[in-house]
Amino acid sequence: MSRPPAPHEADARFGFGENWRRFLRSIDDQRIGAAERSLVEMLKATSLAGRTFLDVGSGSGLFSLAAVRLGADEVRSFDVDPDSAACTEELRRRFAPDARWRIEHGSVLDDAYLARLGRWHVVYSWGVLHHTGNMWGALDRAGRLVAPGGQLFIAIYNDQGLRSTLWTIEKRLYVQHAWLRPALVAGGLTGFVAGAAATDLIRGVPPWRRYRIRPMRGMSVLPDLVDWLGGYPFQVATREQVRSFFEARGFSLATLVSCGRASGCNEFVFRAPAAAPDPAGTPDR
Repeated sequence: MSRPPAPHEADARFGFGENWRRFLRSIDDQRIGAAERSLVEMLKATSLAGRTFLDVGSGSGLFSLAAVRLGADEVRSFDVDPDSAACTEELRRRFAPDARWRIEHGSVLDDAYLARLGRWHVVYSWGVLHHTGNMWGALDRAGRLVAPGGQLFIAIYNDQGLRSTLWTIEKRLYVQHAWLRPALVAGGLTGFVAGAAATDLIRGVPPWRRYRIRPMRGMSVLPDLVDWLGGYPFQVATREQVRSFFEARGFSLATLVSCGRASGCNEFVFRAPAAAPDPAGTPDR
């Protein structure tokens, strides 16, 4: 059982599962392949054979499926949003019904639930922990799920100061006022198309085409836009803050993909210390 939602979650939380349900219609082998390449490039491993994989906040389940395809010995996915967990179940049914892949409804902020998970060779949480309403607590808990010498692959929204504050206000308006959503989405699409046109003129590769290759991780334009506009709770951090947070806990930074000064996520892969004590007293996976 996961914990009851906190007050801020109950009155102002974006329904990620509904958005992921729309995205499921576009998942095909090409998108799955892009997700696999993302894991291979960031984890510096061509296979996950002999390793276990925990997906914290699985969303559509695309990256859990990618871990299955890369040969992980065991995959476990959980999400606080029951609709997202259901999307992950649907993806397993369609593409990997016989895989050793367990899917649950649970929260990264539920210590009793986490204590039952044990620790894992790879803990993956891309663009999730900054939506919990307690980002630093969620980051700490995710780190505790990593087995000694294992890897933590996370992505956290970049802190842009005032711009991030303004985006926080926009996202809260989106989740609290349904009548505003069509206008916000229309405005977001207009900005994206204008930016794509400019990019096409300058570079010859508009952003919507790049959604089919590695830099977009197999994702899709409209679901990503809605996710961005509505993703609340919303917190941010600088690259230096995230790095210092984990280095203080004995982790070392293995891979960093920076978004520079732009909106979006900085991606990190941290390596856990080789002989970290297990604070929950649970066995490694």
